[in-house]
Amino acid sequence: MPLIYDLHAHSIVSDGSLTPAELVARAKLMGVDVLALTDHDATDGLAEAGQAATEQGIILVPGVEVSVTWNGATIHIIGLGIDPQCAALQEGLKKLREFRKWRAGEIARRLSAKGIDGALEGAEKFATGALISRTHFARFLVENGYARDIRDVFKRYLVHNKPGYVPGQWATLEEAVSWINAAGGQAVVAHPGRYRLTASKLRQLLAEFKACGGAGLEVVSSAHSQSDCLTMARYSAQFDFLASRGSDYHGPEHIWVELGKIPPLPVECQPIWHNWQSHVPV
Repeated sequence: MPLIYDLHAHSIVSDGSLTPAELVARAKLMGVDVLALTDHDATDGLAEAGQAATEQGIILVPGVEVSVTWNGATIHIIGLGIDPQCAALQEGLKKLREFRKWRAGEIARRLSAKGIDGALEGAEKFATGALISRTHFARFLVENGYARDIRDVFKRYLVHNKPGYVPGQWATLEEAVSWINAAGGQAVVAHPGRYRLTASKLRQLLAEFKACGGAGLEVVSSAHSQSDCLTMARYSAQFDFLASRGSDYHGPEHIWVELGKIPPLPVECQPIWHNWQSHVPV
């Protein structure tokens, strides 16, 4: 029976709602054999998750999800099989977290200007890890009746041209890939079907990613429709990328996403894990 891989998941270290150990336990419950913890711009949860994985009898792939600004758009690049002790990686992630700290204050200031006070303190209540994300602000806004749910918050408050939107100033594509490669990992474009890019812009992104040393494409994602998965499989073949599979799980409150409960890779794809015995410290 083939192993079940889920190579994109978050804990409370970034914007998930489970501790790293709780995340691993849920992955085990859901039948996941190989899990990657890929918190945004932070690796603080990997030690706890690794210990829990040993206890639960599943394989943990050390990972991270790096925030990138490309042609004015925010893109996420996953690093799989990284060495979290790599100085170049940690120096880069530290800069991103410093920007996140500034952005949190600016989001709160902009929301206050629209009559929503106490947003920073409210977001901090939900942020128990290394950073404050927009999701933490969303939870505060839902709790205080400003929106029905997290999706509604983003639609009304936290995207372009809305009151709490602050443009990202993240790593360059080349920086993100170089940090991941320096840490011995494989760089993967996360949920490419989620970005609002034309087909020509997406091909441009993938070509530049390949030129930077990128290794893979997240073909199967909870953010992808069946049509998206097939499209990304074609791009994976066109650009000679390895194919990844990840739920982008954030917690049980997101009832539409579950660990491991996503389609298998299309049969024509070469899985990113096909030669991990020699490439990834699992």
